[in-house]
Amino acid sequence: MRTLILCGGKGTRAYPRTLEVPKPLLDVGARPVLGHVMDIYAGQGFTDFVLAAGFKREAIEAFAGTLPSTWDVEVVDTGEDSNTGARVARCAPRMGEQWFLTYADGLGDVDLHALAAFHAGHGGAVTLTTVPLPSQYGTAQFGDGGRVTHFLEKPRLDDHWINAGFLVVDARAARWFEGDDLERHVLPAWASAGELFAFRHTGFWRSLDTYKDAVELSALCGDGPPPWARIPVATASPSRP
Repeated sequence: MRTLILCGGKGTRAYPRTLEVPKPLLDVGARPVLGHVMDIYAGQGFTDFVLAAGFKREAIEAFAGTLPSTWDVEVVDTGEDSNTGARVARCAPRMGEQWFLTYADGLGDVDLHALAAFHAGHGGAVTLTTVPLPSQYGTAQFGDGGRVTHFLEKPRLDDHWINAGFLVVDARAARWFEGDDLERHVLPAWASAGELFAFRHTGFWRSLDTYKDAVELSALCGDGPPPWARIPVATASPSRP
């Protein structure tokens, strides 16, 4: 299976760091976050990549030239101003009958073989990995009468699940490409057609949206492997919507 990684956006939320460096090449530890994402797949035996580039494509191409020679890496220019759905549509014809799709800024210890097995079992055209919503705020816990008992610092909200990337896509999903935004148009179209299924992942996951995220993720890169590299895990479980 090939893996399509979306790495063509401008990374405006990481401004001004992304004025000169595209967000996929922001360092986490001593390695660009894109490299960490590719390591997740390569570490589980998937080393055939397509990089959907756009903004500062030349930098993505230069990085691709530093990757192991045993990997197959193709960089595709999908347009500097294209949206995520348009990038997927442009690359889909070269991906084969079934393929992985993910973002260049999401890191998680997702068991890709379990993900693929779940996809094979439900008959839909697309599987989306979901994770519990991480709160950006601490929450106050209180009892009857409003007396505060304790605080939880940035808890996971287990009743709410969000898109973590790490998708499996069948070629026939292309018939439902509608609009140029993956999140606003394409995913809802797949869901409306009854072709989208959710794979629940309760292990580590975090995205790099801002430079602060890069700093905090870098702090997790110590002497041992970072938490997203501890694969496979036993905490991934499937769920149908």
